Amino acid sequence: MIRLTICLLPLMAASGAAIAQDHSGHAMPPAVSTPTRPAAPARPPAPRPSATPAQDSHAGHAPASPRPAPAADPHAGHTMPMPQPASPPPSSAPGDPHTGHAMPMASPIDGDPPATQADPHAGHVMPAAEDPHAGHDMTGMSGGAPDVPTSANNPGRPPQEPTPAGALAGPTHAADLVWGAAAMDASRALLIEENGAMKTSAVVVERLEYGSSDGEESLVWDLNGWSGGDINRFWWKSEGETDLEGEVEGEVQALYSRAVRPFWDVQAGIRQDFRSEGDDTTHLVLGLQGLAPHWWEVDAAAFLSTEGDLTARVEAEYDQRITQRLILQPRVEIEASASDIPELGMGSGLSHVSAGLRLRYEVRKEFAPYIGVEWGRDLGGTADFTRADGRDPDDVRAVIGLRAWF
Repeated sequence: MIRLTICLLPLMAASGAAIAQDHSGHAMPPAVSTPTRPAAPARPPAPRPSATPAQDSHAGHAPASPRPAPAADPHAGHTMPMPQPASPPPSSAPGDPHTGHAMPMASPIDGDPPATQADPHAGHVMPAAEDPHAGHDMTGMSGGAPDVPTSANNPGRPPQEPTPAGALAGPTHAADLVWGAAAMDASRALLIEENGAMKTSAVVVERLEYGSSDGEESLVWDLNGWSGGDINRFWWKSEGETDLEGEVEGEVQALYSRAVRPFWDVQAGIRQDFRSEGDDTTHLVLGLQGLAPHWWEVDAAAFLSTEGDLTARVEAEYDQRITQRLILQPRVEIEASASDIPELGMGSGLSHVSAGLRLRYEVRKEFAPYIGVEWGRDLGGTADFTRADGRDPDDVRAVIGLRAWF
């Protein structure tokens, strides 16, 4: 029994040493204290024993009883950080809890008490916060929008080099080097003609109608046409009226027309009147023709006869589409004279006004029959001449006719 006890003593000693180990192999951070008053400076750590053990003074002596093997150092081979003092020595002012830290500068807040708690991040190097506006020019923001130069006045734009002399050394058209100037001149002339300079011609029958009013029947024509380009054209116009008894009164105009604005032409030429009585008159013509706002087609002209009589006439019409083929056209015509012309039955001032409505159906774009009604009235001195001739100055008649062009 005694021998068994002696044998178990070394095992019990070794077990006690193993239990006494404090987390062997772990580096534990030092506990952080919160002093209420300045703490004394920390003592320097005791010197470590040298690697060569000191000579045992009991060498050569046999122990009275077997001793257990010394316990291994749990921190052997570990580099332990030196504990930092929680506060500066008493002789100095209250210390900064962030002593030894690289912290970004911050503005102090009035009224904050001095910090006394130790910094839990002691020993750590904190990176400085990056400025989000670093590299930005903020000088112009205080007074409003920044004054940034535009591309038009930016002096920092790359300068544009002048055109090299070699670029202008050859012919104006590079294709002349391949095909020859004569062949290309003909091709360019054809291209211009087919894209704006081509010649066109047309004949338009505005009105070819039969009218009846109080038993009086008449036939009216209003024709025009042109030949030329987009800018310069030759225009001709003819209009008149005849009754079924053979009396004819009409006119023909030959005009030079030039486009002065989009949709507007200035026209000048001559007008020749013809009548059954044989009183023919020649006039100089100056007019304006085009498309007014709201799609009114306007034809206005002034006439100066060889007798010195000055007259004027304005016509306006508008196409109101009811369907793709059915079109209602209102039309207005006003005539005026600067003086009395008894041989023509015209008085000075406004001499005649007429207004009508015509409803046409386009069988084809070029062929459209129509029906309608037209009201006319002689005014001023013209009405007096009409009454003296035994006719009524007011006139309302129903019409049926044809509009065509080719």
